[in-house]
Amino acid sequence: MFENLSERLTRSLKKISGKARLNHDNIQETLREVRKALLEADVALPVVKEFINQVRKRALGVEVNQALNPGQQFLKVVESELIQVMGDANEKLNLAQQPPAIILMAGLQGAGKTTTVAKLARFLQEKEKKKVMVTSADVYRPAAIKQLETLAGEIEAEFFPSTAEQKPVDIAKDALKQAKKIHADVLIVDTAGRLHIDEQLMGEIQSLHKVLNPIETLFVIDAMIGQDAVNTAKAFDEALPLTGVVLTKTDGDARGGAALSVRQVTGKPIKFLGAGEKTEALEPFYPDRVASRILGMGDILSLIEEAEQKIDKQKAEKLVKKVQKGKRFDLEDLRDQLQQMQNMGGMASMLEKLPGMGNMAKMAEQANMGKQFKRMEAIISSMTPAERKDPELLNGSRKRRITRGSGTEIQDLNRLLKQHKQMAKMMKKMKGGGMAKMMRGMGGMFPGGGGGMPPMGGGGGLPPGFGQ
Repeated sequence: MFENLSERLTRSLKKISGKARLNHDNIQETLREVRKALLEADVALPVVKEFINQVRKRALGVEVNQALNPGQQFLKVVESELIQVMGDANEKLNLAQQPPAIILMAGLQGAGKTTTVAKLARFLQEKEKKKVMVTSADVYRPAAIKQLETLAGEIEAEFFPSTAEQKPVDIAKDALKQAKKIHADVLIVDTAGRLHIDEQLMGEIQSLHKVLNPIETLFVIDAMIGQDAVNTAKAFDEALPLTGVVLTKTDGDARGGAALSVRQVTGKPIKFLGAGEKTEALEPFYPDRVASRILGMGDILSLIEEAEQKIDKQKAEKLVKKVQKGKRFDLEDLRDQLQQMQNMGGMASMLEKLPGMGNMAKMAEQANMGKQFKRMEAIISSMTPAERKDPELLNGSRKRRITRGSGTEIQDLNRLLKQHKQMAKMMKKMKGGGMAKMMRGMGGMFPGGGGGMPPMGGGGGLPPGFGQ
């Protein structure tokens, strides 16, 4: 989400961070660049002004002038002010209420409210071990009710049915009764959205708020609408006592301005970021981690947490033991590794979280690495178990059969075999070290196929034993 902003800021800050002495002129020049980058990223003008003033005040003060490395100290000032703008620390949901704790979701149509209800329900079930019930008070879109029912079934949350003929307030009252009856810990209520703010929408959601008296009222914003997102949040905040914001579609071509503006403009914290359609694609918002990502410093903590949750530890350990015993790394193992990476959001998503790898993440995205990985998986899946164990068996006729079965070309298969050979060689030399070393072998998969990508642990990379 912050690609363009990150690129611009990193470029302008690089010039100053290496300087042993700072003066009024080079600080002013850098701040001009930073201001431009923030405005182009759709950050609200009052937020940009306040941010630049604070950085200038601190940069011209004692803390930078008397530092051992003024250039790097300036970078630290920018980072801490970014964190300040976005809200200091992650603010968790407040569920300290006599069960069921009620969460009311508000927002415009198309922001991804219904999907966010399901994502939030799944998050609370898996991370907080809560019994969650969801219901839809969107009587204008029967498809929204059906969509929520389907999603609730997928994540195994309780669903309270409603129809387009009912009144939203009646649905809310009945859902609350049922939630108490089944001893649900949390009740999440989806509401109707409109294409724009209107009196009817505001009146309706105010009535629902009055009836339910929710402990959390979350505003769902589409990050891709940029500056408008902040104005909309402001209007909702004036009509409702919002407790937080969920920023959706952060995987799209968003400029990131909404994330940097919404806290300052509304005074309400961003509690979650949503990326993609999948129900697991919701993560708590940590201002410090996001600031680090924006400044190209990576986000190792989020990467480790993701690995803890999504990597199949048994498979990872099995492969480590296999390699330690000197056994051959076969194509079945390679397929497992590709799947593990896909589970973690793919190569681009992982690179983005590694320090100084923002450009590599961009290259991976442009090269459509996800598509390449899927093609590689399809080729391996078209082989027999014997062929996966011993690629030496692959003669001309077997290769033709495999490429026909996987819908690929002979050169795709040959490239895969070359990359596998490189990885197997690397594995042979490897003694322990787990996922960090394993992933270095992915180098040969980058565009060009010749190992043109730096090791995954480069520049501060992954900690030893990562993923075990």
